[in-house]
Amino acid sequence: MKAPLSWIKEYVSLPAELGVEEITDRLTALGLKLEAIETSGAGIEGPLVVGQVLTAEKEPQKNGKVINWCSVDVGDANGTGEPQGIVCGAHNFVPGDKVVVILPGGVLPGNFQISARKTYGHMSAGMICSARELGLGEEADGIIVLPADAPAPGTDAREVLGLGEEIIEFEINPDRAYALSMRGIARDAALGFDVPFRDPAQIDFPVADGSGYPVRLEDEACDYFVTRVITGFDPAAPTPEFIKKRLEATGVRSISLAVDVSNYVMMELGQPTHCYDRAKLSGDIVVRRASEGEKITTLDDVVRVLSPEDLLITDDSGPIGIAGVMGGASTEISETTTDIVVEAAHFDPTTVFRSQKRHKLGSEASKRFERGVDPLLPPAAAERVVELLVEHGGGQAVGVSEVGPTASPQTRAPLKTITIPVDLPARIIGLDIDEATVVKSLELIGAGVTVSGDSLTATVPTYRVDLTDPYDLVEEVARIVGYDQVPSVLPRRATGGGLTRAQQLRRRIGRALAGAGLVEVVDFPFVGEADFDRLGLPADDVLRHTVKLANPLSSEEPGYTTTLLPGLLKVAARNVSRGQDGVSLFETATVAFPVDQAAPIYGVDRRPTEEELEKLLAAIPRQPLHLGVVLAGERTRGGWWGAAETASWADAIDVVRRLGTELGVSVEVASASRAPWHPGRCAVVSVDGVEFGHAGELHPNVCKAFGLPARSAAVEIDLDFLISKVPATAAGPVFSTMPIAKEDVALTVSTDVTVAAVEAALREGAGELLETVRLFDVYEGDQVGEGKKSLAFALRFRAPDRTLKAEETAAARDAAVAKAAELTGAVQR
Repeated sequence: MKAPLSWIKEYVSLPAELGVEEITDRLTALGLKLEAIETSGAGIEGPLVVGQVLTAEKEPQKNGKVINWCSVDVGDANGTGEPQGIVCGAHNFVPGDKVVVILPGGVLPGNFQISARKTYGHMSAGMICSARELGLGEEADGIIVLPADAPAPGTDAREVLGLGEEIIEFEINPDRAYALSMRGIARDAALGFDVPFRDPAQIDFPVADGSGYPVRLEDEACDYFVTRVITGFDPAAPTPEFIKKRLEATGVRSISLAVDVSNYVMMELGQPTHCYDRAKLSGDIVVRRASEGEKITTLDDVVRVLSPEDLLITDDSGPIGIAGVMGGASTEISETTTDIVVEAAHFDPTTVFRSQKRHKLGSEASKRFERGVDPLLPPAAAERVVELLVEHGGGQAVGVSEVGPTASPQTRAPLKTITIPVDLPARIIGLDIDEATVVKSLELIGAGVTVSGDSLTATVPTYRVDLTDPYDLVEEVARIVGYDQVPSVLPRRATGGGLTRAQQLRRRIGRALAGAGLVEVVDFPFVGEADFDRLGLPADDVLRHTVKLANPLSSEEPGYTTTLLPGLLKVAARNVSRGQDGVSLFETATVAFPVDQAAPIYGVDRRPTEEELEKLLAAIPRQPLHLGVVLAGERTRGGWWGAAETASWADAIDVVRRLGTELGVSVEVASASRAPWHPGRCAVVSVDGVEFGHAGELHPNVCKAFGLPARSAAVEIDLDFLISKVPATAAGPVFSTMPIAKEDVALTVSTDVTVAAVEAALREGAGELLETVRLFDVYEGDQVGEGKKSLAFALRFRAPDRTLKAEETAAARDAAVAKAAELTGAVQR
């Protein structure tokens, strides 16, 4: 919000000795954050004077351009008193017009040096200036033509143009809608310096008698609507310079008198208004919701398809405006308009906000309505618009209509009251604030305050629509007393139970993986169909069913991932491509599996019922925590001590086994076939018979698609499931002082029998004396026959209370072999 300092000072009696920095410092302390301080005409140096065009000869050029060779009277400003010869490319002036001239030696914004130079066959000594060249606006098609009563030629033009005006730009928080106007900023300035404030909205306006343009309200989103009628308006009447300058200073482009006055009052009071060409209206004005498929052409000449949620201003011809957002082109003020209908209304903020977002049509009006406008302002704003239009455009006001509660201002906008303990501000702010200070602070913002015992009741002024609860009042006291007065107090140490068990286990898992030589990475959780194609997933794979994002970062990755592998594989490939001989990466993150149920939309005016909450929760995608691991290239470095070892499927499976050991969970491993793993080198991992992930070597096509070394390995498991299986109390290791007994067995089994199955059978058969079993050799060849393999296991037995005898270990060994033969068909070699 840009605010000229001179405009603010019209409504507040600030001490003359106050500089703009002191004013902005105090306003920033009150919540109106300073964004910038600008000075109009900054960067202009040297002689900038009023000139009068004596002659203007049009001269066509070879390039098709037509220039004006002008003789301009600049008085004695050029030192000679003779007319100045200047070439000008604009055509919006005639001899006799007064213009703005910068003479040789001057400098325009952007350090543009002005000198006498030969151009288009003439020696041009100076420049006739446009608004853009002076940094006063965007208008560049024509030069500035001054009013006929402008000072004589040769007079310094700075004062004429209002240059040197200090303009303050504020960053206005959404809860301070009142500050989107000179009225609101001046009110805070008066509050900050404890000086008188003159409210520009305190003006007399006529009582509604129904003689204005007729209006009907058919939707509660508009609770108040005022119309005023002006007849005999002069459509050619120019906008006064003071209005133009002030609008330009606030960043609003001058268009026509009627539009400029409407914008001027909006900037002055904060209440948007709108002017209609009465001749283009047909029938009553009706405020209603749009019908399905209804259309409107707005003032920006765009045809918009309306939603039934849009609030419209209509007449018999259809929509003539989107309420609170933008008017329609069909009733726009034109150069032939002589009768005007002025609208000032109060609209529901939420309705306006949703409409402007739906149509991507943010405007100065919607910016104010969606934040909340003083509901008592419409009559005053309409009167102010009428006053300025009649004064500067002629005509007369002939009618006033008012729709909505009209018995009294209190009926139109019932005043809110908030009751708080008198000592609440002191307790919350941490300052010793007495009752008198609290009362005075609230009265300064315009609240009516009554004290009863230990309680205080404040009647909230209508312009402060943001004050709704006791702590809003505390904030008002704090900003008036001064945030800089609030002491710095170290926060007390928070009490709590520390990390949850799940958080502790997640950290334990991370430390275990880091200890195994893996590096943690964090990647974006987004995927597209191309990622699933590279993984080789079938078309009907459940992983392809993703939650689609409403506003994805990339159209190629529009879904929330169901697997961590695409991102991990890309990260691994990127590191390998940049010279890494091997990478070992892991990531823990959530994935999302959509549910086939749409989430219901409830209002925000109440808490959802338990049944409604159940429906909401049922529509939320399932989001388990997953662990992904990728091992590619060298697992151990090579050197003089030997060759490097590359990562393999066994390393991937070992990662899961290591986690199981760390967490005290018995992880079972079995062969499986699942994309994107190699069909013969993939393992499914499970606990208590429930599968929770896969590990193994990636399919060669997947390695090629992602640019990874051949035989790279990967793991993906459901970490939430694994954590849920961690015992509350882990069993400690059992130590024995008795010696260990060693037995080795070699078993021949079919090649389709897994090592895990044989090992499980040996454990079951050996009984409680078995301490460990370890595979130490695998052989396939002529000695065992085709379709067979030999597995050699080292069995270690120990008793906690005695030294085992040879007969006991032999019996346990034989029992283990017998069970393996029974369950897997193993034959001892």
